[in-house]
Amino acid sequence: MLVAPDRVDAVREFNRFYTRKIGVLHEGLLHTPFTLTEARLLWELAHRPSLTATALSAELDLDSGYLSRLLKSFKDRKLIRAARSAGDARQIELSLTAAGRKAFAPLDRRSRDEVGALLGALAEDEQRALLASMQRIRRMLGEPADAATPFILRPHGPGDIGWVIARHGALYAQEYGWDLTFEALVAEIAARFVTQFEPKREHCWIAERDGENVGCVFLVQARDEKTNAPIEGVGQLRLLLVEPSARGLKLGDTLVRECERFARRAGYTSIRLWTNSVLHAARHIYQKHGYRLVASEKHKSFGRELVGQTWELALR
Repeated sequence: MLVAPDRVDAVREFNRFYTRKIGVLHEGLLHTPFTLTEARLLWELAHRPSLTATALSAELDLDSGYLSRLLKSFKDRKLIRAARSAGDARQIELSLTAAGRKAFAPLDRRSRDEVGALLGALAEDEQRALLASMQRIRRMLGEPADAATPFILRPHGPGDIGWVIARHGALYAQEYGWDLTFEALVAEIAARFVTQFEPKREHCWIAERDGENVGCVFLVQARDEKTNAPIEGVGQLRLLLVEPSARGLKLGDTLVRECERFARRAGYTSIRLWTNSVLHAARHIYQKHGYRLVASEKHKSFGRELVGQTWELALR
């Protein structure tokens, strides 16, 4: 993919700003005798004892010859020790000596203090936004989603409905080529949810991860499309969305399951939903949870020829 030169320049400018901001251009990092690479090696050895040189080289993407020179310098300064692995005598494991731990301590403390001061200058909402942006950058640049990092489900709050509309419009345009009429439909559905909201019968779940919204779903009272009259005993699942950054975490399963739990407590006897055949991941989730396809029809909407589908789940 061809990238515009001004975007390349913008990333390089940010890199220059951030390296200057955290002081990595100084001769000694954080007023210590260690370079940035040496400090990172000390951090790895302090937090992951018994590492091998091979593991360090792979983890930090360092040339093996360069790493060997750095480790020899550490050994000469008596900062690390080497010993054969108890599990595999062919492997040499590295660990910090008492002198190494003593050398690392002020480096770690000063780093924490400087980052603390950097964050302390920001308001609470600014700190959360900064941390969420950092997580997003890491994921967009190739770091795999960490299933150990949990997401939370919460009710909608100020700004969430606007986010639901915007993200549906953007993602469906990007992934399926749907036009702005789909975003308009989502806006109508979302507005109706707000104006007709019945807390005992309806609910919205917003999934949040690392302070960032990553998914949503709505369970509402099903209504006749022409008269808007409630359909007795029927709930409707609407606007299921999972951000690409959160896919693979079974978030879609969780959101659909929460809808079913709420529907049972609210006294619905069935849940209905409308989707399109091209939404394969969503359809797979519905099938997995016991939904049955009850109707199908071709239609031209959102700038595409589509096949609409109605699915239902009986709540016994």
